Amino acid sequence: MPNQNGVLTRAAPLRASTWNAEKFTVEAVLSTGAAVTRYDSRGEFQEVLDLNQTWPASIPLLDSHSRGSVDDRLGEVVDIRTVNGEVIGTVKLSRHNERAQRVAAELTDGATYAVSIGYAVTKWTESKPGGKRTLTAATFDLLEASLTTVPADRGAGLRSDSMPQTTTNENTETQTRAVLAAEVRSIATTAGLDQTWVNAQTDAEVIDINTVRAAALAAMQARTTTTATVRTAHNETTLDNPDVRVRAAGEALYARTNRGHQVSEQAHAFVGMGTVDLARESLRYAGVVTTGMSASAIVERALHSTSDFSLILGDSVGRTLRAGYNAAPSGLKRVGRQTAAKDFKDKHRLQLSEASRLEKVNESGEFTSGTLEESKESYRLATYGKMFGITRQAIINDDLGAFSDLARRMGQAAAATEAQLLVDLLLANSGAGPAMSDGQNLFHLASHKNLQTAAAFDIAPLSIMRTAMRKQVGLTGELIAIEPKFLIIPADLETVAEQKLRTVLYPAASANAAPESMRSLEIVVEPRLVSATGYYLAADPASVDGLEFAYLEGEDGVQVETRAGWEVDGVQIKARTDFGAGFVDWRAFQRNVGA
Repeated sequence: MPNQNGVLTRAAPLRASTWNAEKFTVEAVLSTGAAVTRYDSRGEFQEVLDLNQTWPASIPLLDSHSRGSVDDRLGEVVDIRTVNGEVIGTVKLSRHNERAQRVAAELTDGATYAVSIGYAVTKWTESKPGGKRTLTAATFDLLEASLTTVPADRGAGLRSDSMPQTTTNENTETQTRAVLAAEVRSIATTAGLDQTWVNAQTDAEVIDINTVRAAALAAMQARTTTTATVRTAHNETTLDNPDVRVRAAGEALYARTNRGHQVSEQAHAFVGMGTVDLARESLRYAGVVTTGMSASAIVERALHSTSDFSLILGDSVGRTLRAGYNAAPSGLKRVGRQTAAKDFKDKHRLQLSEASRLEKVNESGEFTSGTLEESKESYRLATYGKMFGITRQAIINDDLGAFSDLARRMGQAAAATEAQLLVDLLLANSGAGPAMSDGQNLFHLASHKNLQTAAAFDIAPLSIMRTAMRKQVGLTGELIAIEPKFLIIPADLETVAEQKLRTVLYPAASANAAPESMRSLEIVVEPRLVSATGYYLAADPASVDGLEFAYLEGEDGVQVETRAGWEVDGVQIKARTDFGAGFVDWRAFQRNVGA
């Protein structure tokens, strides 16, 4: 099944091999191509590997497909070849890795290990032999091998001595149980479990080896959960941590196109490196030897292996994309309140009215009860996004323009998308705004008292709008005295608005001069407003409900995802935003269509 990095894996149980304690080598059967049961959206199928492939010169040997630290690299597998329908390789354990030394010692003592391979399929073929749906990996890249405890391909693996062979006719029940008990001890040794655990498994009336393997896996997962926090805290700021390394290398690449950026301490290790250099470093951390490889081979191997290269490119592109996104903010976001949504269901806001006035307490000390009225408005998030690719040629050529220019434009496009959604909301229903929970549109003269008589932009109609906002009442008819803070105008009115509100064109005594309080209005220019004459007043969203917009919780703004591309020969970058907006009250806005 695919692991967290999208790489397919299949584990294999034990099979006889040769352990050489002096050379630290052991022969391993990596795969027999046997069918493995998998599941997809269409249901169960059998996965088969076509072993007629060109094998790499070497692949890293990992600890249970872990790649978070150099400690997880136990050695390498070399001399990979196909012999009699099996993929064979020579495992070379590292003499400088404590875990590898422990494996070597246990192999010397006769312990057994299972082998698992990680691979990425580039071409599938489908058939139905015997009526069973079968997907054959016609071509695939062998990326790594691991020592593991969970078997799948029962014909592959390694061990230090010959495995007892049993047949139905020759073995007694006692012999069979002895063999199973030995396999339990082998699983315990591989998983690092003590004799107490072994006794608990072998004392069972019937030894079910599949149940034993599941119990071993559960024990290992519990142990990993317990120790994970300690390990993360130990290297959370060093380059041994893959997350830190990805961010540092991505930042260094970003700094090459943004000379004013001050790089962090960790990023200094990668400053000045080109894309091919970063690909080589990624492979080095993944335990892949790149000596003699061409630039093209290094980039291709880094893109389609367990290295962090595609993540580094994604981090750099993401920084540029977000810089473009932040450089093109929406004017209407200034007049709205940002919140977060936990999911994509309707987001409801409850608006409580002003509490009724306090009443005089009578001589007996009795207090009367008040009520709170509520009004419900709702909106929901939607996902907006686009995918683009950076070609392998651009990466090899170290074409920074492919990273910066396209990413910056995508960031600006994401910001423009959100800005247009807010404008579309304001201009819905031919400018009357969206329908509210009372059945009326946002701007309605009789019901909402926020649509004023059409008049060209000037101080007098602004004064009428401000007064109407001041006189708005709550749900129970109480006066709430809202104060306007923003003047929202199209680009066509920007100059005249500044002249009327910012420049003292008339003597202070003139009736045409803007009042001092009105001059403090913040002008919000939104060029996407289609009317050249319409204008709006809006209250401070911190003091009264009005326009509200939300992102998915924990994912504010544009988000970036990266993967090595199959649709394009290079890296695919996905920019996405989960965004929604709605008006939760009409009292905070006033509109004049202008003239």
